[in-house]
Amino acid sequence: MTRMAQLAKATEHLDPPFAVVDLDAFDSNAAELARRTGGAATIRLASKSVRSRQLIQRVTARPGYHGILAFTLPEALLLAADHEDVVIGYPTADRDALRKLAGDEQAAARITLMIDSIEHLDFVDDAVGPGRPDIQVCIDLDAALELLGGRIHLGPYRSPVHSPQDAATLARAISDRPGFRLVGVMSYEGQIAGLGDNQPGSPLKRAALRAMQRLSARELADRRAAAIAAVEEIAPLEFVNGGGTGSIEQTSAEHVITEVGAGSGLYGPGLFDFYRRFRPHPAAFFVLPVVRRPTAKIATLLGGGWIASGPIGADRQPTLTWPTGLRLTPLEGAGEVQTPVLGEAAHGLRLGDHVWLRHAKAGELCERVNVLHLVSGAVVVDQVPTYRGERHAFL
Repeated sequence: MTRMAQLAKATEHLDPPFAVVDLDAFDSNAAELARRTGGAATIRLASKSVRSRQLIQRVTARPGYHGILAFTLPEALLLAADHEDVVIGYPTADRDALRKLAGDEQAAARITLMIDSIEHLDFVDDAVGPGRPDIQVCIDLDAALELLGGRIHLGPYRSPVHSPQDAATLARAISDRPGFRLVGVMSYEGQIAGLGDNQPGSPLKRAALRAMQRLSARELADRRAAAIAAVEEIAPLEFVNGGGTGSIEQTSAEHVITEVGAGSGLYGPGLFDFYRRFRPHPAAFFVLPVVRRPTAKIATLLGGGWIASGPIGADRQPTLTWPTGLRLTPLEGAGEVQTPVLGEAAHGLRLGDHVWLRHAKAGELCERVNVLHLVSGAVVVDQVPTYRGERHAFL
């Protein structure tokens, strides 16, 4: 029996829609992520890629993992009750959450804010005022590749801190500002970590992407090392974070890196099917029922339009996984309330049958369901709440 058939058998008693995490694949992926660092860095778990506190705890208890990379301050405040080292990967403008942070000495000692400008310091001071515990901060160093004097920008638009001098200037401003303590530097090379280098389609486009990624990796390694050296002349750093699931080997090999942020590789979503260096086991799925048979060759699922964020394209649609041999229709795709499917496997589907899909991204799946059904071997061993299931809507 194939693994998908085994998962389907273990969950056949459940009424869809529901979500499943294959714990055996999940644990294997967690071990593989740590192995890929070569022991040169630890992994800071990107919580947005998991979005379930029980599974976050399961991963962070493993060797090779240390700390959490959160995505909002309210989320970080929740997680800091159980985790001692939480860095927020993005700046915050949440005044109420900042006041809660400043009023909680334990949270202030455990949570690090992300900043990339003096304006962020001003915003915090305006929100919480003086007479508070020191706020720990991390500088977000832009990791994009810039060519032709910045006229070409390849990578996410994140931080205005690009050069070593930019980083040193901001580090000096933090050092001179009462109420703040600089503890880290982070940079995320999304043009490397977030883009699979083995995409289907044009060989020329694949070759161009790989060439860009090689050039970007070399440029960033030199610039990041210079930036860290410049910052550490001003303040000692507790951590230097970089990379993502797609660039663990490269990023970990840089001598200034102490940790890599990663998490998507745990669930193994659809966008990670197109990397040459690694291939996580598919571990997270959602299951929909067949509710219509409009023709003998088409079966229609309830819902299905669980579309991933990012640039609009076919790669943001879910992947039909089981039964094999299904495909989306070109005119409807995955829809809000229904998804027609074609292919040989569709001919034999009956009302109530289960069809398994994978989300294109990792944690976004959890915004659609309240619980994750955990399967180990051939048995559902537990069900755990997602953030949504705990009545949290962080972003």
